[in-house]
Amino acid sequence: MITEIVVEILNEADKERVQKLLVDSYLQYENGFDDPKFWEGYLEDIITSVDSPDVDKILVARDEQEILGTVQLFETAEKAYAGHPLDIHAPFIRLLGVHPNARGRGVARKLLDACLDYAREKEAKSIYLFTGDSMVKAIRLYEYYGFVRDFEEESKLGDMAGARCYRFDL
Repeated sequence: MITEIVVEILNEADKERVQKLLVDSYLQYENGFDDPKFWEGYLEDIITSVDSPDVDKILVARDEQEILGTVQLFETAEKAYAGHPLDIHAPFIRLLGVHPNARGRGVARKLLDACLDYAREKEAKSIYLFTGDSMVKAIRLYEYYGFVRDFEEESKLGDMAGARCYRFDL
């Protein structure tokens, strides 16, 4: 029996499940990191991101009680990447993750639809995200969905080597 995928705001009781889902969904990128300590720090950042005071909304995609995916939304890039002087004053997507067992079911598309709704609620003209060169499947998804690479903003990233900036104009 196929059930509908519903996107809703993360509730406190599901935080640990979302942290585990994020780790499980990002493990595929471990081999793209040369420095194991950097990878460990990256995973720790992913885990602690769920409690970040800078995140505006965390959404989860559910199929009944099972959490299939998640995404974090920020009001600006500077809030999404605290400590980096980024000049994107538009809604920002971060840490979109779909559990490996839920891929191919349209979960990421549902989450991206909700991200666009969020940007419209904010009366934004665009919504942005960063991804890495090694995240080939994610890049394919974003481009298929209609995100365009923003080379001008990407050129300002400086020490974020290998990062790509994508924008969806509303």
